[in-house]
Amino acid sequence: MAHYQFKREQFLNTDIDTIWDFASSPTNLKEITPDEMLFHITSENLPEKMYAGMIITYVVSPLLGIKTNWVTEITHVKDKHFFIDEQRIGPYEMWHHQHFFDVQDGGVFMRDIVTYQPPFGFLGAIANALIIK
Repeated sequence: MAHYQFKREQFLNTDIDTIWDFASSPTNLKEITPDEMLFHITSENLPEKMYAGMIITYVVSPLLGIKTNWVTEITHVKDKHFFIDEQRIGPYEMWHHQHFFDVQDGGVFMRDIVTYQPPFGFLGAIANALIIK
């Protein structure tokens, strides 16, 4: 089964405290998820800040509006440096998402690395080539 990796980098004209406060708040996940995913957080009573071991549940519709339950665990957090979330239940065979924040002159360099494996073997590989990536 093939694994794929998606990387995105961007420079943010802000300070680390501002971006970390936003990015480390689980209630803001909907704000940074593409609208076409029809992302809805189903976890109740989420804390203000994420922590290692935290489980977050969602409903997403990644394809043709079909609703899918998704459960992720925040596996690592280093305050104002990085956090990692991993799928526990959801549409992928495997999902590992790293979020890095590096202070640079005049702002913050943010880097995301998503390593994933689509479901359905060969059909998943085709779906990755046509839709997912």
